[in-house]
Amino acid sequence: MTDLLASLNDAQRRAVTCTDGPLLVLAGAGTGKTRVITVRAAHLMQQGVAPEQILMVTFTNKAAREMQERLCSLAGAAANQATVGTFHRFCMRLIREHAAALDLPPGFGICDSSDQLSAVKGALRELRIAETAVDPRAAQSKISLFKNALISSEQAMDQAEDDWDIMVARCYTKYEEHLRRHRMLDFDDFLLFALRLLEEKEELRKQIAARYRYVMVDEYQDTNAPQYRIVRALVQDHRNLCVVGDDDQSIYAWRGADVRRILDFEKDFPGAENVRLETNYRSTAEILDAANKVIRNNPKRHDKELISALGAGSTVSVMGMEDEDHEASFVAGEIRYQVESQEERYGDFAILCRTGQQPRAFEAELRSAGIPYRLVGGTSFFDRKEVRDVLAYLRLLANPADESAFLRIANTPPRGIGKGSLDRVVERATELGDTAWRAFRSMVDAGEISGAPARGFTALREILNQAHVVLQEGDLPRLIQEVLALTNYRAEIERIYGDHETQELRWNGVLEVVDFAASFQRKNKKGDLASFLQELSLSTDERDKEEDSGDQVTLMTLHAAKGLEFRRVYLVGLEEGILPHKRAAAEGGVEEERRLMYVGITRAQQDLTITFCGSRTRFGKLQPCHPSRFLFELKEKTPPEGWLATDAPSVVQEAVPVPRNTKKKRPARRPGSRL
Repeated sequence: MTDLLASLNDAQRRAVTCTDGPLLVLAGAGTGKTRVITVRAAHLMQQGVAPEQILMVTFTNKAAREMQERLCSLAGAAANQATVGTFHRFCMRLIREHAAALDLPPGFGICDSSDQLSAVKGALRELRIAETAVDPRAAQSKISLFKNALISSEQAMDQAEDDWDIMVARCYTKYEEHLRRHRMLDFDDFLLFALRLLEEKEELRKQIAARYRYVMVDEYQDTNAPQYRIVRALVQDHRNLCVVGDDDQSIYAWRGADVRRILDFEKDFPGAENVRLETNYRSTAEILDAANKVIRNNPKRHDKELISALGAGSTVSVMGMEDEDHEASFVAGEIRYQVESQEERYGDFAILCRTGQQPRAFEAELRSAGIPYRLVGGTSFFDRKEVRDVLAYLRLLANPADESAFLRIANTPPRGIGKGSLDRVVERATELGDTAWRAFRSMVDAGEISGAPARGFTALREILNQAHVVLQEGDLPRLIQEVLALTNYRAEIERIYGDHETQELRWNGVLEVVDFAASFQRKNKKGDLASFLQELSLSTDERDKEEDSGDQVTLMTLHAAKGLEFRRVYLVGLEEGILPHKRAAAEGGVEEERRLMYVGITRAQQDLTITFCGSRTRFGKLQPCHPSRFLFELKEKTPPEGWLATDAPSVVQEAVPVPRNTKKKRPARRPGSRL
């Protein structure tokens, strides 16, 4: 162990050897926090602390496994006696052990995510609330947020501001009744019942606190209200608490995390020691300089600054692009050039986005360039139901023999064509060796299919005939808009998804198809519907092969990227309204948006390129954009006259002119664009 301590830097060694009383370890990105927390546990064991008295909690099973494995490698098999796991796993263990004290049967059931959704749907049915009024998944998510904020169903009802809130609060009440009636707990209940045990059963709390004399919490900045109170209850007697985290990486407020927990640690635990880990072993000095310049603009943070142990590297590039297509083309071109030049592997690259809509352009460009990729933390744009529905209409217009497209949209939106009618049509088409479309038309004309199915098919024919007229004009965005209007697809979105926020999210996904078509025709002046659909096509076998290869570009959101690192990172879409996000800025969340920027920058090990667009397609038309305020902070410059923040009163903006780059010729090592 002495040799192991000798390999630590001074700050890490102090964090390891400060074992008694409260300790706050401020571990900046890439400073070796997992190493410190595991060496600290091993050091405690060497000092005579029984492993059974050590509790280490974190937030993911992956992180818990990594801590357990590292601890065992340091301290041997005895380390398996330490309690290492997620908050939820630890709390479930407590509840199982003390179920009787909570009036729970020893074999109480666990309501997993699927069961939760079924219970929510049952609650809505019992209340006679249609799923079109309250989407069950949205209600499930809202109930979970209530629980993580320690808000009861009664309090939720008191706080309700509109009809939707009231319906969800009533659903919350029925959902809880369902769980209690069936003697079941959901995952959020693990925290709530463990908290009840610790706060209402004082003798048991003392016993549990005495058992775990040394408590360590990883990613402390991510704790929610019940987790925070559980930790306080565990350590209030001995105060041997070590928390490791970074307020600059607190990005989960929407999940109930509160950055004030780590900011106020020394107020909550008077006399606490404070150790700052500032030596970064991941990134070059230029990358960390950019991160430091941005994050120091947050007024509410612990003062610290990352210092690179790797030394100098390449300059951080800030590249201005004309629009999102140029941005995606440039990034894909650079990646392909570097791989083909045998400088890098595809797996060395990550493209990080703020929103779930941004990957669309990059997916299309990566596919077109034949670059393998994986989308992390979201459903592929091309796999979303709404996108697949719209593309099915287009495929049927381009090729009436496309049976899968016809069967997908025959009754989407509903027009009276049921499964039974479609089964008969497919059977007839198979007998005749004909298409399902022509078989249906023949059966309607012959009177073999009548009533609602016949009327529905006639209505669909009329829609396609009218759309076909527009198709002849060659304007793809207008064609898609006409299909959406003729089918009244917006009403279909509203029918399926009850809450307004989900409706808007899904509808924006539909409008992305319009934007993509507009971008396609700008780049391909003679591009027709067939070539547009061909551009979107991708062989399933090829994707499966790419998924298995492991050598893929990673395309992900900034929230999903936390905790990861990549040799080369493209941080894209640095515009006002995207990062910082317009809604977050309007709701006073700019500081958390800045922390997201910081997280994105610090994912890069060797090379970081930041891009922004002068304009971006919205609703089928190019709209002007302004560079993100974070870019000016990075350059330590004041925004120019005429620049507008996304949360400014005026929304009239003029595009910022940017230089044209090309993906075909890789620029020399770039100094970056001027802002």
